[in-house]
Amino acid sequence: MENKQIAILGAGSMGGAILSGLIAAGTAAESIRASTATAATAKALATKFSISTFSLEDSASANAEASKGADILLIGVKPGKVIETLNQIKDTVKDGALVVSVAAGITTSAMEEAIGSKVSVIRAMPNTPSIVGHGVTGIAKGKSASDSEMGIAKQLFETVGQVLIVDEDKINALSTISGSGPAYVFYFAEKLMVAAQKMGFSEQEANLMVRATFLGSATLLAASEHTPKELRDQVTSPNGTTMQATNKFDEAQLEKLFIEATGAALARAIEIGKQT
Repeated sequence: MENKQIAILGAGSMGGAILSGLIAAGTAAESIRASTATAATAKALATKFSISTFSLEDSASANAEASKGADILLIGVKPGKVIETLNQIKDTVKDGALVVSVAAGITTSAMEEAIGSKVSVIRAMPNTPSIVGHGVTGIAKGKSASDSEMGIAKQLFETVGQVLIVDEDKINALSTISGSGPAYVFYFAEKLMVAAQKMGFSEQEANLMVRATFLGSATLLAASEHTPKELRDQVTSPNGTTMQATNKFDEAQLEKLFIEATGAALARAIEIGKQT
């Protein structure tokens, strides 16, 4: 990222996570500009990171101002705002700039049509663990993006975790696994806390047990060469207590439910793309 000017348009949770990753990786603050919806957020980012910030609350041209002269533009706004944001910057964006969107459902072809042919477009799907540097990001290139530009995008997202390069026809499916996946994990944690409290543990005790169990299990999974099933088998003694619980999951056809749930998420991602 050396000698590259970077603009983050929409420095909310995901844009802010990438901003933090870039700074932590040694990117100079003076090479980063960001736009936000509110003046308060812009001020907070400027104070925390010593970067130049612009807010739409203060000026309708904040995105255009932030993007001027940038070599890399990260589009961090919500999916419904992506095309609008690209329209706002298309007259001021630098020729040959690299535009990277993290919005679900918005295709590279839709972005290329909105912003024109003078830039290259890459689509990315990071997940929220990027906030703590343990994210997974899938990236796919548009028609005009080069392999070297994909390398730049990969380097960008490696500041907040691991990167997987995929064809664009897989990016929506990826979003249902690594993108939405943290919500599935949090959902299980939430319900396990409820079960703990039903057994008489306090909210504080349930919180400690579940958080520590999920952290330890995820750390073990990441560090181990064993598959998830092999690790599960190590915990599950024949006819033991754990097997009684996993049998209930099997009776509820949990695998089938996961396939249906991720399928529903994929259908929604495709629907969002068609609405642009």
